[in-house]
Amino acid sequence: MKKIAFLSFGHWTASPQSQTQSAADTLLQSIDLAAEAERLGIDGAYFRVHHFARQLASPFPLLAAVGAKTRKIEIGTAVIDMRYENPHYMAEDAGAADLIAGGRLQLGISRGSPEQVIDGWSYFGYTPREGESDADMGRRHAKEFFELLRGKGFAQPNPRPMFPNPPGLLRLEPFSEGLRDRIWWGAGSNATAVWAARLGMNLQSSTLKFDETGEPFHIQQAAQIRAFRAAWKEAGHSRTPRVSVSRSIFALIDDRDRAYFGRGGQEQDKVGFIDGNRQAVFGRGYAAEPDVLIEELRKDEAITEADTLLLTVPNQLGVAYNAHVLEAILTTVAPALGWR
Repeated sequence: MKKIAFLSFGHWTASPQSQTQSAADTLLQSIDLAAEAERLGIDGAYFRVHHFARQLASPFPLLAAVGAKTRKIEIGTAVIDMRYENPHYMAEDAGAADLIAGGRLQLGISRGSPEQVIDGWSYFGYTPREGESDADMGRRHAKEFFELLRGKGFAQPNPRPMFPNPPGLLRLEPFSEGLRDRIWWGAGSNATAVWAARLGMNLQSSTLKFDETGEPFHIQQAAQIRAFRAAWKEAGHSRTPRVSVSRSIFALIDDRDRAYFGRGGQEQDKVGFIDGNRQAVFGRGYAAEPDVLIEELRKDEAITEADTLLLTVPNQLGVAYNAHVLEAILTTVAPALGWR
């Protein structure tokens, strides 16, 4: 395990038990948690994007703010739903945020997940082409975005521009060199993992995937990672790809931890249905004393296969407690898993 990062969904609610009662609370605390995580030595701060929900949505203002407030930590998403995105506008936003961060962006993108509203992307002005599904549209947007990050000129310059142009066709600006190598695809199946590998994107695999064999989640996820790496090698890409997996992991070291997470209930995978009638498997969570946790995590084949672990955090419990959660993992569990 080379890198460990946190992943926040950025929930907020007016409940008196929540430390994030507004969007402003969530955004500002996300920045503070990233800065605190960097101080603790964690490798990355990642954020989930959901539309029409009381959660983090527009990622680039947050990523830019975190980039301005930190110096070393990776800053990413897991994931941006590409059904909602204009690839050209997104390329500009991503380039700007990456330059502000000094080249630390790690952008996870995907075709999207089950939504809060029906056909939410249509409210953003996007409609699948004839014969396309919304998932096809998301992958098409992703390919367009990924191609734009090459930085090649494609737009015919105005012969009488307001400002002088460089020679040749124009590209989108600002352009951030190297960002294209830091794009990740959130794959829910083996086939989409292979698709991403052939294109040259890194792989993000979450706590959910389509149930393709009936085996335990971590075994199916490990097989997905191996299929991705085999396709990457076959495609002949020159660099080594990165692979992340997400997990809910809590080391029970004090009474607060035991009160919040010591009651069990997450020890088994769960099977459900998404996209109508397609069966999916949802990976188990982990909560135990550090020595027990280490032994359980060593048996998780997907964690062993991946190079990056994204720890989902309960952001509504506030910055101080989440920093405690991360520090407990870094100091009592991570070294035994080979971190650093």
